[in-house]
Amino acid sequence: MTHEDLIDRAKITDHVLKYATGIDWHQWDLYRSIFADEIMLDFSSWSGDPASIMPADDWVAGVRATLEPFDATQHVLTNFVIDLKEDRANCICYMAAHHHLVVDGERQMHSIGGYYVHELERAGEGWLIHKTQLNVTWEMGDRGLFELAARRGGASIA
Repeated sequence: MTHEDLIDRAKITDHVLKYATGIDWHQWDLYRSIFADEIMLDFSSWSGDPASIMPADDWVAGVRATLEPFDATQHVLTNFVIDLKEDRANCICYMAAHHHLVVDGERQMHSIGGYYVHELERAGEGWLIHKTQLNVTWEMGDRGLFELAARRGGASIA
């Protein structure tokens, strides 16, 4: 592995970690900055919906509307496996996502775990995510918290 490969691996890891940081700290500009303008998303293991291509701005707006109403979220990414091929890279990382909502004075939680597969392309000195696939391998808690959070945020989940 070359020195440049090590630098790229560090850049990709730091870049993908912004996924979790942007969501949990409600830094939506940071979250948006990690994606190409158009992205392919495959969250079928979570939602059952087929993969789709959409503008990154629409994706970020949807994630914001869904997760910002929670009292707290914590997205943990670890065990990065990065495969570099010139100006393209695949990054697989474990994930655990915890969603906390206070309901009638009591803290409720929903958690999922699994792994992401991100496809990135070099963009200038950095990288951008062009495709993201979530692979859920476990789930705990009540999914109904997402509907409660959406109502709190003034939206509804279809």
